[in-house]
Amino acid sequence: MPKFMLLMTEGRLTGYNARMRNLLSDEQMQSYQANGFLVIEGFLDEGELAKWREATDEAVAQRLANSSAGLHNQSQEDAYYAQVFTQCIKLADTHSGMRDLMFDPRLGMVAAALAGVDGIRIWHDQALIKPAYGNPTGWHLDNPYWSFSSRDAISLWVALDDATLSNGCLAYIPGSHKSARFENAGIGENFGSLFKIYPEWLEIAPAICPCPAGSAVFHNGLTAHGAGANITNRPRRAMTCAYMPDGATFNGVRNVLPKEYFESLEVGDVLCDDTVNPLIWKRS
Repeated sequence: MPKFMLLMTEGRLTGYNARMRNLLSDEQMQSYQANGFLVIEGFLDEGELAKWREATDEAVAQRLANSSAGLHNQSQEDAYYAQVFTQCIKLADTHSGMRDLMFDPRLGMVAAALAGVDGIRIWHDQALIKPAYGNPTGWHLDNPYWSFSSRDAISLWVALDDATLSNGCLAYIPGSHKSARFENAGIGENFGSLFKIYPEWLEIAPAICPCPAGSAVFHNGLTAHGAGANITNRPRRAMTCAYMPDGATFNGVRNVLPKEYFESLEVGDVLCDDTVNPLIWKRS
């Protein structure tokens, strides 16, 4: 048994609270399966939250200062999307502190448990910082953007600041992951474009999810979600990671795949390059 699993079993794992040490309750598992999302308050303790904030702030500042690095959305600062959030992708590739956080196998274990899969690979990490007076995040699905199609894809969203109704906390359409068809809407100026594709979801009351800093929200890659505008004078920071079930196959979409790797793939190939999509947890 891997060392980190032994530490969990023996209750000696430090840095995360009892929810992380003991994985998930039956009620949490059932809630995720039914609704397609799960909010876990107190996922990070104060020390861990401080580390996540420090790593995120440093990694984002470095990325934005290095325009040649790409993988951020701030090249046109006045564009609508740039004012939805500051988005910096694959920070673990360029910041060692972020790499340490994102490659933690305990995160992969929780994601795999919720997704019901035997192995988890990182698709990409990204900081999402909604600026002061920032635009709302239009309703969308995650997985249709990516280079694989899976009903078991899952994302982690960690609140680095209190996420409130005033600064644009997440909202979900419960159960939408069960009927989603891999059709999507972009995050544009029309906040509700997704409901033109899925008008049946208009009958489902959204779940609004304010949560304190240090909370984690896991959601299925096909669960409809959005966020309101930030009507406060301070940014709302979040660090996220998208996960791909081990064994997922290429669907023809490039997304964040490196050009050379993308051009080497054929639809149906297994995405198993450990440099591009690191395997962070696999069942023994």
